[in-house]
Amino acid sequence: MRPLDRLPSIKLKLGAIIVGAVGVAVVVIALGVKLRIWPYFTVALAGALALAMVQVLARGMVAPLREMAQAAKAMARGEYGRRVTATSRDEVGDLARAFNAMASQLAEVDRMRRDLIANVSHELRTPITALRAGLENILDGVEPADPEKLRTMLEQVERLGRLVTQLLDLSKLESGVVPLNRDKFALRPLLDQAVREVELHAPQGVHLVVNADTALQANGDAERIHQVVSNLVENAVRHSPPDGTVTVSAARENGHVKIEVNDEGPGVPLGEEERIFERFYRADTARTRSDGGSGLGLAIARWIVDMHGGEIKVVPGSSRMVVALPS
Repeated sequence: MRPLDRLPSIKLKLGAIIVGAVGVAVVVIALGVKLRIWPYFTVALAGALALAMVQVLARGMVAPLREMAQAAKAMARGEYGRRVTATSRDEVGDLARAFNAMASQLAEVDRMRRDLIANVSHELRTPITALRAGLENILDGVEPADPEKLRTMLEQVERLGRLVTQLLDLSKLESGVVPLNRDKFALRPLLDQAVREVELHAPQGVHLVVNADTALQANGDAERIHQVVSNLVENAVRHSPPDGTVTVSAARENGHVKIEVNDEGPGVPLGEEERIFERFYRADTARTRSDGGSGLGLAIARWIVDMHGGEIKVVPGSSRMVVALPS
């Protein structure tokens, strides 16, 4: 704790420093007169002691600024772990606390950037390696170019295409260049269409059910809401057990249109309800890597819902995803 940290403003601190310096000078001069010390020496001593007091008291005011300057230089070199002391209650203390918060956010952004590069590299390398091996085997005559082999290679190409499309969508959403064409639209046909599209490549035995009033309407960008529903349904199908049922329902509730997607899978582990919306995060790494999940669908869904002023969440300890859109 620095001497003046308890004072709530810079003005009060400056006033305290001036009063302290003047007080010391007056006391020293008064003692010099009383003790009949040479006046010039008394004045010089009073000035020196007043300056010393100013240095002591002002040190605590400028120290956080010096720390911030040094920390900013370190952060410019990529050292995002630097923090400054923020014990004062004045404007400089507020600035120091804001600086620490900014540093924490930059450190998190840098972590996400590094994770993104690592994950994108891994996601691209996996299908490319499989394609390369398959093509080399065909060209070398190790394996014939049979339809099954070509179909597997086509699936890898489609996986690459989905990943690139999702990355482009996420980049556009984050930069805010995607306009929303808001309008009233019927929700049941949108849910039916999204389910039909997912059924085309859903595992055999997984059943998809839609429960929604045909007269229910929502307000927003129908194309983007369709993208949200498709991502949620695809995620539910991916985690549904064989012969499981994925239920898509919608209803009006408390002035919002609520869309729910529920599967019979193991659900999201407790404590990971927020992390599943991070880019490339997987609650079940082995499973989603084996069936082509990129870990971007839920991140894209959250961006779209946030742009609509809504909310998307998972019910803790379950596999039920809930989207609430303003009506």
